[in-house]
Amino acid sequence: MNLTGLLSLLEGDPRYHQLVDALRDAVHEPAQNGQLPVLSIGLLEAARPYVIAALQRIWPGPIVLVAARPENGRQAADQIRAWSAEAERVLYYQAPDAIFYERMPWDRSTIHARVSALAALMEAGGAGTAPAEGEAGRGLVITTSVWALITKSVSPLAFRRATRRLQVGDVLPPYQLMEHLVRAGYEPVGVVEEPGTFCHRGSIVDVYPPDRREPVRIDYFGDEIDSMRTFDPGTQRSKDDLKEVTLVPASEALAEWGAPAAESLRALDLDKTDYATRQRMSEEIERLIAGEPFTGIEFYLPYLYPRGSTLLDFLPRNALVLLDDMVALESAALGLENQSLGMRADMVSDRQLPPNVAVPYLTWEELKARLAAKRAVTLGFGAHEGEPLLGESAFVAAPEFGGHVQHALDDIADLRSDGRRVVVITRQAERMCNLLREKNVYCEPTTDLGDVPPTGSVQVVDGIVMEGWVYNAGQVVVLTDAEVFGWSRPRRRRPAQRRSVAPETLFADLKEGDYVVHIEYGIGRYHGMVRKTIGSLEREYLEIEYAAGDRLFVPIHQANRVGRYLGADDREPYMHRLGGGEWAVARARAEKAVRDIAEELLELYAAREVAPGYSFGPDTTWQHELESSFPYEETDDQLRALAEVKADMERPKPMDRLICGDVGYGKTEVALRAAFKAVMAGRQVAVLVPTTVLAQQHYHTFRRRLRAFPVEVAMLSRFLSPSEQDDVIEGLVAGRVDIVIGTHRLLSKDVTFRDLGLLIIDEEQRFGVSHKEQLKQLRREVDVLTLTATPIPRTLYMALSGARDMSIIDTPPEDRLPVRTFVAEWDEGLIRKAILREMDRGGQVYLVHNRVQDIYLVAEELRRIVPEASVVIGHGQMAEDELAQVMLGFAQGEHDVLLCTTIIESGLDIPNVNTIIIDRADTFGLAQLYQLRGRVGRGSNRAYAYLLYKQPLSEIAEKRLQTIQEASDLGAGFRVAMRDMEIRGAGEILGAEQHGHIAAIGFDLYVRLLQHAVEELRRSAGEPVTAIRKAQHAVAASSVLGVGPSIDLPVSAYLPEDFAPDSQLRLRFYRRMARVDTVEDVDELEQEMADRFGELAEPVKGLLYLLRVRVLASDAGIQSVSTDDNQVALALPLPLSVSAGERVSALLLGVRARGTRIWLRIDEGWQENLLSLLRTLKDLVPAAVAA
Repeated sequence: MNLTGLLSLLEGDPRYHQLVDALRDAVHEPAQNGQLPVLSIGLLEAARPYVIAALQRIWPGPIVLVAARPENGRQAADQIRAWSAEAERVLYYQAPDAIFYERMPWDRSTIHARVSALAALMEAGGAGTAPAEGEAGRGLVITTSVWALITKSVSPLAFRRATRRLQVGDVLPPYQLMEHLVRAGYEPVGVVEEPGTFCHRGSIVDVYPPDRREPVRIDYFGDEIDSMRTFDPGTQRSKDDLKEVTLVPASEALAEWGAPAAESLRALDLDKTDYATRQRMSEEIERLIAGEPFTGIEFYLPYLYPRGSTLLDFLPRNALVLLDDMVALESAALGLENQSLGMRADMVSDRQLPPNVAVPYLTWEELKARLAAKRAVTLGFGAHEGEPLLGESAFVAAPEFGGHVQHALDDIADLRSDGRRVVVITRQAERMCNLLREKNVYCEPTTDLGDVPPTGSVQVVDGIVMEGWVYNAGQVVVLTDAEVFGWSRPRRRRPAQRRSVAPETLFADLKEGDYVVHIEYGIGRYHGMVRKTIGSLEREYLEIEYAAGDRLFVPIHQANRVGRYLGADDREPYMHRLGGGEWAVARARAEKAVRDIAEELLELYAAREVAPGYSFGPDTTWQHELESSFPYEETDDQLRALAEVKADMERPKPMDRLICGDVGYGKTEVALRAAFKAVMAGRQVAVLVPTTVLAQQHYHTFRRRLRAFPVEVAMLSRFLSPSEQDDVIEGLVAGRVDIVIGTHRLLSKDVTFRDLGLLIIDEEQRFGVSHKEQLKQLRREVDVLTLTATPIPRTLYMALSGARDMSIIDTPPEDRLPVRTFVAEWDEGLIRKAILREMDRGGQVYLVHNRVQDIYLVAEELRRIVPEASVVIGHGQMAEDELAQVMLGFAQGEHDVLLCTTIIESGLDIPNVNTIIIDRADTFGLAQLYQLRGRVGRGSNRAYAYLLYKQPLSEIAEKRLQTIQEASDLGAGFRVAMRDMEIRGAGEILGAEQHGHIAAIGFDLYVRLLQHAVEELRRSAGEPVTAIRKAQHAVAASSVLGVGPSIDLPVSAYLPEDFAPDSQLRLRFYRRMARVDTVEDVDELEQEMADRFGELAEPVKGLLYLLRVRVLASDAGIQSVSTDDNQVALALPLPLSVSAGERVSALLLGVRARGTRIWLRIDEGWQENLLSLLRTLKDLVPAAVAA
């Protein structure tokens, strides 16, 4: 969206030029008597982003906007970007995660956002210096909050010293570069994927500066930098060449400044703290003095930089500081100050803080003095004498129509007739133009308003701006969806950078002691990687222990035969003996079970394929308009699921599709669009949900999204009075109600529809047996779309492809951050801090206490701990209408804390709740903890989960809490943490009786067997069973199960430690290599490894050679490749005919064939000869090739 044409209008206004001149004079005049603000602009709040975007184009230095709250600062950045021609130059300087004095480490993403802003200011000639040459600060806009601004930070001097500029040709030994990176706050890792990390492999150093969009790969020749290039952190492949790069610090707390602070650090009165605090701080202080970084080092910022620097100290002299609202700023600063004083007193009293600890923030009086020194200007109205520079008349609020679209259209037509420039910014651009044509106002949707619109014109721009305004001097009226449709639009989140993780991270790490499954030998325990030399060959092996102390050494190029064991519960599995028959029996039973269930699923699928159904038509114009009004960027998974649903609806067969996706991942939006499609075809829609609370939430969501269309949405539940329920039922019979949302009340006999076309079921597993029977009958009559938040593993989804219609949405929405998870004992101080932090940023809190018996006593205790908070109670034993009222009030922001049982577990979505505290988390299962934690973190704000327990803690509970804490990332460790969730999801689809088979052979192998059974049954339907067919099925099975032919050749093959020092990285690469399917995959992997690791060592080349042999042998239907008496022996699944054997023997010198064997003599050039032989065998031996 380009709105710069409107900026040109402002630039033609004499009053705007007077404003710019006054600002220049104010910035360059010396401060007088600490007056703040030095000027008042008097600008309408809605128009402030517009004016700042105009100033961005002409102001010679950086512009800093200070808002009262963090959310205001973040929102201001988004809105300025909407108007700006240089959106990438608009940065947000975040507040820290921890409130003052709290001992909580700052999140890395917060640190990096702050550092990026400071780096941009330094590049602009920061730290009070004169403007940089060429006005490097022009166009830089930084928004922030009072909280962020009063937080003491790194000094400009320390920041400058920790910044290093590198150029190609520089002589800087890699070890010196890495020493610098550690001092600058970078973290050494195995693979560079996140900002603030680096790694060293061979002649390569990868580093990810926090202010860059992509990491940098530095390639050395000796001690000289030979080349530098960016690389994609997802694929790890190099991209663009660089001549120079600036490495800014990755942290504000630089440990090398600890030594100068030794005296003040050792002066801390630790004798007045408790034992745990004294031990922790003593250790940290010694590490700091030694210059060692550690987690939570930000607590010591006031000691590292005693002068108390803030972002203001980084500003060059030509910077412009704008204050959003003086009253709100003062209120926020004093509130933070008072809260911090109370926090300090409580922690000192509880002996958790030394009484003489340094203050980590500026007081309001100190901040005022520094702002006055920077000649800060308020965008609102100040208390000093004199008229505001623009005054109230320059911009006035846009008229509001509250959803009365016809009134809006009439006003737009009148404004155009009056010669006004009317600009409507909406996500319903196509529909708006169609409606305006009915008023004889002709326009076309656009995304580009780069030129000044003519007077008497109407421009409809497809995009999002929060609020409109009227600018009389420019004869401009800007209207948005907020004014026209009355929508309180959610803030537009920036699309997340679309990239995958490094390919090898898809293979979960194996840790020593983990249980694993070998496809041929069964369940054992992994004991790490060992290197063995046999004869002249050196290789690396996976060591697996079996029952009775048996050991199996698996060559690493066969790592795909080994997978982590995931069982049906937390119990340890039965370990098998090598050579015993138990594993074969367990696997045979499981194979029969999966074949039976595959047959059942395929029969149901085939029956649906021939059943008659209603065929919905293609999308209408209104369908496109509804979808374009979605205020966020859809994920690829969402779009794919929607396309699959629409395709099902348009087929003349009943739809029965399951959509799996976590709460907040976009299932409801897919369902809503499907419902709208059905209504556009004149059919009715029923949305069935398990609880009244969820019915209310869906009802409000559907009403809000469909408000602009003539669609009647109703709710039917016990929350309504009998007469209200009767009205809804009558509306369904008469066809007045298009979409009804309700609980199982919808399944009552008195509820009938005029023309039901689509049934949407949310969390079907939560309904009773009788209700499920009714749903089974409905499935034969109407299209059914089922939603579930229980995760279904993608491997199971792939296995059932063609046997069950499923869509998976497992991509997090834009800008979604992982939930930070803490495990701790119940502590009143911790609870108070957690709730106050959330309230400070305008958010709300769930506190889960799952005992109704004493929940009211806990509420009294909570009100005592946090008297500032409004606490409300909700649990399942309350009257349904009372609970619904409580939940509605909380959802509307009337209370700060919801003290509740697990009623919030299913589907509740309140984006403003970003902290959850779970009491006695040790009594919950892993699946339940995951579901509860998923209730927060729905927006772009960082969310927090506190899992509280009471001693003594059982070993199983401790392991469970540790697992959920470690899996707080959206990707890392996900599969481990989700194991019982996935087993539950598998049970929902396959039936609970499958749990025993999953426990016996492990989930991964179970799914692979299921995939093979489905594929074999689909492929062989109606075909006669022959020896050739059996052989083809055997080859196909080895492919599906990820096994492939066995390869044993005299080639040294491994990844040397100096090539890839991190053992987990090597293991991931081994497992990734074992899964390659084509020669092209091997070639691409070779190129990638050369790019990432430098020149390939001989053992690496040997490893790649074995991969090529395995792939080509698999393509040719070869079962094994081994050595036999100075020959390579190839084993076939079927004997060759005499003529085929003669043709094979004639291929190359030294080749002979007979029966099920082909031999190749080992002599000079045998390795290339083997590849050539395998390439030709695919065509010469068709009987041994998979169909």
